Amino acid sequence: MTLLLTGANGQLGTLIKKHLTERGAAFVVGSRTPSPDGRVVDFADPAGMEQAFAGVTTLILISTSGGDRVTLHGNAVTAAKKAGVRHIIYTSVTDAPTSPLALAADHKATEEAIVDSGIAYTFLRNNMYHENYTGQLAHADGTFLTSAGSGLLASAARDDFALAAAVVATTPGHENTAYELTGSTAWTFDTFAELVAEISGEPFVHKSIPAEDLRAGYIAAGLPPEAADLYTDIHVHIERGALAEVRPDLEKLIGRPATPVADAIRAALGK
Repeated sequence: MTLLLTGANGQLGTLIKKHLTERGAAFVVGSRTPSPDGRVVDFADPAGMEQAFAGVTTLILISTSGGDRVTLHGNAVTAAKKAGVRHIIYTSVTDAPTSPLALAADHKATEEAIVDSGIAYTFLRNNMYHENYTGQLAHADGTFLTSAGSGLLASAARDDFALAAAVVATTPGHENTAYELTGSTAWTFDTFAELVAEISGEPFVHKSIPAEDLRAGYIAAGLPPEAADLYTDIHVHIERGALAEVRPDLEKLIGRPATPVADAIRAALGK
């Protein structure tokens, strides 16, 4: 079996690579940047991908973070089919087929393309990463702004999701399965702020503001309008409960409870 990991130099890919190595897996790395020990995998280059996927039996397809993702992912699936890939492990999002999040539409389309290809699949439907929020602490200035109200969020650490991907890639029995991967508990941003204040020893509060004001703040901070829309939409749907449900799949795959958000806060604050 030849295993290839796309996006191997990205934040999630780097962690999956670490866990595959720790598990003693033999694998090939793929990225847009050429490297001596890897293959060039550019989702915008179908012919190049078909070449890169030659001899690959299992493909970990990490979703790209920009561009026309439906087309780019579709290119990867088509190339995988032409190259004879037998199993695609795809990093998707919570409840992709039915989720109201704007973010989910591209993932739903990609899942459908994989199913239609006839290649065996495993969908890793990841909830949000803790790091999406702890990464903002350095710029929060004592107040964390959202439009999430008191909505619950069942996030987990990026490393937990990476370990789950490595487990699926190195153990049998995951074909044609969708895993809903969430944290072991759900939390609100009020709780998040209380934890930050407790861990840092400094005042810290959460303030939920109207979605249009949050979007305007993102734009003022330099985010492109498309990204501002996407991030705002996520907050709006957190308030509505779209990411609140805790599922057992992540714990079962990694063999332990998911990393608590408090641990991610400590790591971000260096505490």
